Amino acid sequence: MKAPIIILFLGMATGPLFSTDASAQTCRVCSGTNADGHINYKEVYEFDFVDVKPEFPGGGTELINFINTNRRYPAEAYSLGIEGRVTCSFVVNCDGSVSNISIIRGVEKSLNKEAMRIISKMPNWSPGKIDGNNVPVRVICAVPFRK
Repeated sequence: MKAPIIILFLGMATGPLFSTDASAQTCRVCSGTNADGHINYKEVYEFDFVDVKPEFPGGGTELINFINTNRRYPAEAYSLGIEGRVTCSFVVNCDGSVSNISIIRGVEKSLNKEAMRIISKMPNWSPGKIDGNNVPVRVICAVPFRK
């Protein structure tokens, strides 16, 4: 049985709420590790601080449909009655592709893994924009699992 999806788009400012300083509108996300073992980061904009917000093809309703269609409740978690909402973060890049998927607040390992799988399958979004230029934007989305 598929439950309705609740999507949360939250912006978490790293600086003062009404600051015009560009550093207050961005955050750093891990983009991997180099050959020396040092973690690389990339600067991305927060969802609430872009002129045009990234959008799933067809809008929020189509995003809900995509998640409901692609979600496969892990059998063991379902049989054990494990439920909850997995909150994920990801980046919509300048070309609309989705990357840097991470769990902000998980429920259980198999549900967390399933939420990440769903997000990794998303088609390209319409990218976010500032001053008419495409910019990478961090998006936060919750994927619920209910029996």
